[in-house]
Amino acid sequence: MSDLNVILPSKPRIVLEEDTKGVYEIDGLYPGYGHTLGNSLRRIILSSLPGAAVTAIKIAGVDHEFSVIDGVKEDVVTILLHLKKIRFKLTSDEPQKVTLSAKGPKVVTAEMIKAPGQVEILNPELYIAEITGKVNFDIELTIEKGLGFVPKEVLQKGKVEIGTIALDAIFTPIRRVSYEVENMRVGDKTNHNRLRISIETDGTISPRESLEKSIAIMIEQLNAILDFKPAPKKEVAAVEEQEEAPKAEGGAAEDQTEILKTRIDNLNLSTRTLNALESANIRTIGGIAKKKKEDLLKIEGIGDKGIQEIKRILSNYGITLK
Repeated sequence: MSDLNVILPSKPRIVLEEDTKGVYEIDGLYPGYGHTLGNSLRRIILSSLPGAAVTAIKIAGVDHEFSVIDGVKEDVVTILLHLKKIRFKLTSDEPQKVTLSAKGPKVVTAEMIKAPGQVEILNPELYIAEITGKVNFDIELTIEKGLGFVPKEVLQKGKVEIGTIALDAIFTPIRRVSYEVENMRVGDKTNHNRLRISIETDGTISPRESLEKSIAIMIEQLNAILDFKPAPKKEVAAVEEQEEAPKAEGGAAEDQTEILKTRIDNLNLSTRTLNALESANIRTIGGIAKKKKEDLLKIEGIGDKGIQEIKRILSNYGITLK
């Protein structure tokens, strides 16, 4: 794409914003970029925005989810389904516990939940159960922050305490998100894209905030991989070679170490001998020096002539072949 006359897309434009729903448009995208950007933002919005959900429940007098409670209209499975619909806004990163205590006969709603200051209930009118008899109904909920959908097997890695019911957690604060792409005119061209994104949240985050955060996440990820760096070179395992290689005739230990590190492609070997040694994974003088003559002769491509060449090269560095 030429750097001349580059046309940049517009800022997101508000088409509709009401309660938990929002529709936004981005104009002036190059042909095909509407789907590229729309699909990427949709995936980020659905998978990467944190939310809070119930992960575990304790109901007094109940040992497992397939129970019934005397004096309560709903069975435990139905009560759990209702509790999972409560939308919490959590300002702390630590798990929080909330409680509900009621005595019947009474209709129980989320408004009766007692929560610490870090927890806000956004749909207090939600129906939970109906107590039909003069019984106590006591519940303890564990609320946690997370991303996307997490099954209870992942959340509860260890053994669960008797009476604690683990739940699959739907953390995402997004109810639905979709996008549309249509062509629009930019200058003389009529095939540029207009992207329209529709977002509905659960009320714990606004549609506009969810779009802004998803764009910021995308930019952050792309910035992290923007600079190309050369791949690190594999270091030759010279230490092992030095331990097993024979000592050079004379010279200080430091000089010997440097000699053994010398790569064979710097030794002016013939192409045939060099290729044969490299195919045997021999890369340095130290790698040659730890081999015996019989070992080198077993390498395909090295014969008596190659052995003589190697001996001559090693002698230049004060090393003799065994």
